[in-house]
Amino acid sequence: MKQHSRTARTLPALRLDAAGERHIDMRAVLTLAAPLVLNSTIQAVLGLTDTWFIGRLSVKATAAMAAVYWLVVLSLFVFSGATMAVQTLVSQAYGGGRYKRASQAMWTGVWGALSTAPVFIVLIWIAPGLLGPFGLDPEIQSLALDYWQPRMIGGPLAAALWGMTAYFNGIGHTRLPLLVTLVVAAGNVVLNELFIFKLGWGISGAAWATTWAQAGGIAMAAFLMLRVDAARMCPTLTWRPRIGAIWRQIKLGVPMAATGSADLLAAALFQLMQVRIGAVDGAATQIVMVSTSIAYMPGIGLALAATTLVGQSIGAGDRDWAERLGTRMIALVSLSMGGLGLLMALAGSLLVPLFVNGADPNAGAVIALSVKLLWIAALYQFSDGLNFSSNFCLRGAGDVRVPALLVFVFGFGLFMPLTYFLTFAPGQGWFGGPGFGFAAMGGWSALAIYSMVIGVALTMRWRQGAWREIRLI
Repeated sequence: MKQHSRTARTLPALRLDAAGERHIDMRAVLTLAAPLVLNSTIQAVLGLTDTWFIGRLSVKATAAMAAVYWLVVLSLFVFSGATMAVQTLVSQAYGGGRYKRASQAMWTGVWGALSTAPVFIVLIWIAPGLLGPFGLDPEIQSLALDYWQPRMIGGPLAAALWGMTAYFNGIGHTRLPLLVTLVVAAGNVVLNELFIFKLGWGISGAAWATTWAQAGGIAMAAFLMLRVDAARMCPTLTWRPRIGAIWRQIKLGVPMAATGSADLLAAALFQLMQVRIGAVDGAATQIVMVSTSIAYMPGIGLALAATTLVGQSIGAGDRDWAERLGTRMIALVSLSMGGLGLLMALAGSLLVPLFVNGADPNAGAVIALSVKLLWIAALYQFSDGLNFSSNFCLRGAGDVRVPALLVFVFGFGLFMPLTYFLTFAPGQGWFGGPGFGFAAMGGWSALAIYSMVIGVALTMRWRQGAWREIRLI
C-alpha cells in the first residue's frame, strides 16, 4: 500500500480504489483540462473578434483576411521549432522531478523564438511575390498585404508567448495561460476598435491590435513565471541561452512544427483557392473557418492536456499509464468536437449574419453559402478530433517524425489535388486542367474527406505504440 501511495502522488490523474486498482481520475483530468479548454476557446474568440471587426469594413476585406489567415499561422509554425518542443520537454522533465531542466526548456524555446526575427523581416519583403501567382483580385491582394506586415512584425513575439504558456501547461499550472490569454483578448478588443476605426488604419489596424496585445501577454507571462513556484523551478538561474540546448530542442521541435506546418500550408492553399473563385466564396470560407474554431479550439485545449498527461506519465516512468490516459483523451476530444460541430451548424443562420456588413451587396450570398458550408464542416469535426488528440498524445511521447510524414503525404497527395479538382471548373484554376467546379462546396467536401483519412491514420499510429521506444530525457 505504501508503494501505491507513492505512485498515486507521482502519476497524473491516478485514482486508487479500496482494492488498490488503478483508475483514471476524470476530476483531475478535467481540472487540468478546463483552463486549457477555456484558453483555447478564448483563442477562437480572438479569431472571431478580428473577423467581426474586419467584416464591418467590407466583404473584400474579409476575403483579404481569408487569403493570408492560414499563411500567417503557417509562418509562425514553420519558424518556431524550438518553441514547439517546450511542453513535451517540460512535462517529461517535471514528471521526473527534474525541475531546473523544465525551466531551461522554456527559456531555450523563448531564445529560439526571438532569434527568428530576421526571418520574419524577409517574409515581409517577399510577401507580394508570394501572393502574386495566385491570381487574386488586386484590391483583395492589396488589403491582404496590409494585414500581413504587422502580423509578421509580431511573429517572434507570438512564438515566444507560445513557449512561455507551454511551460505553464507542462508543469500543470494551466490556469496561468488562461489568465494571460484573457489579458491578450481584452487588449485585442480595445485595440481593434482604436486602430481600425478611431485611428482609421483599416485592416492593418486589426493586425497591429493582435501584435500589441501579444506583447502585453509576454509581459504578463514573464511576471507570473518569476513568481509561481520559483524556488523549485529556478527560472532566474536557467535563463542564459545555450546554443547546444537550442539546437537539440529545435531538432525535436522542427518535426512538430512540420506536422502543423504541412497541415496549415494545405489549409492556406485551400483558402486561397476559395478566394480565387471570388469574394463571396472567400468571405464565406473565412467566416465558416473561424466559426468552427469554436469547436476545434476547445478540442485543442483538451489535446494540450493530453500532451501534459502523457509526458508527465512517461517522465514518471509508466508508459502503460501514458497509453491509458492518451486513449481516454482521444475519445473525449473526438466526441466533444463532434457535438460542438453539430451545434455550430444548427446555430448557423443566427451566427453567420454577425460577421457580414448588411449593406454590402454580396451580404445575402455570403450568408446563404456560409450556412451550407457549416453543415459540411460539422461532418468532419469528429475526425478532426481524432487528428488533434492523437497528434498531441504522440507529441507528449516525443513521436513526431512519422506524424509529420503522414500529414505531409495525405495533405499534398490527397487533400490538395482533391480540393483543386472539386473547387475549380475546367480551365478555371491556376494550372487549368479538368474539374467539377463545385466552388467552395467542393473545397469543403475535400477538407472533410482529408480530415477523416488523417484522423484515422494518426489514431492508428498511437495505438501501434512505436512511441514506447522513444527516450528524450
